[in-house]
Amino acid sequence: MATTAGAGGAGKLKLLGAWPSPFVNRVRVALHLKGLEYENVEEDLTNKSDQLLASNPVHKKVPVLLHGDTPVSESLVIVEYLDDAFPGAGQALLPADPYERAVARFWAAYVDGKLHGMMVKAILGATEEERAAATADALAAMETLEGAFAECSGGKEFFAGDEPGYLDVVLGGFIGWLRAWDKVGGVKLLDGGRRTPRLAAWAERFAALDVARDVIPDPDHIAEFAKVLQARSAAAAAAGN
Repeated sequence: MATTAGAGGAGKLKLLGAWPSPFVNRVRVALHLKGLEYENVEEDLTNKSDQLLASNPVHKKVPVLLHGDTPVSESLVIVEYLDDAFPGAGQALLPADPYERAVARFWAAYVDGKLHGMMVKAILGATEEERAAATADALAAMETLEGAFAECSGGKEFFAGDEPGYLDVVLGGFIGWLRAWDKVGGVKLLDGGRRTPRLAAWAERFAALDVARDVIPDPDHIAEFAKVLQARSAAAAAAGN
């Protein structure tokens, strides 16, 4: 990507992450949209590095952005930090209008609080009934986001309008998982037919962008990773009984 690191102060950018994480991937796309060079460090989440644990001692999770020696944690915080720290780099991610910013943040919280929560339960739920209920809730959340896209986009190609912005980046990090859901959860969360035609078309456009194409994971790789998570969860549950 074009180098503009340093526009927000001294220090190189380093991202501590993991390829399957939708939260890491949204930060990577945001960095690309801002045209910022960075070092991408792949963490082993089963054996977290001392650097990760020291950089995010509260949550001990990826992503963490290191700006020089300064760590910034939590993906939504990082995305907003990039706008604040590098105002002259690339394009602005958050809308300039205060109300539009509030709307974008509202839906970002919905994605992380509702959609992601249901997806986790649908994969790792303790019973078939719990997983089925969570899948139904995830489908309902996607239908709600279909309406949000119609409202926010104003009939244009992205949530932010003609160009991708904050909410596109937020949900865009999940595209690999959404595409893989028929293999992971047995149903299509991105339904180009009756349920979510706008979101399905948006996902195709977003994934084809130069800033996203090499970031969004392959659905087959995601499905394999999800099976590993399910096996670990089942083993942990069995050990606890």
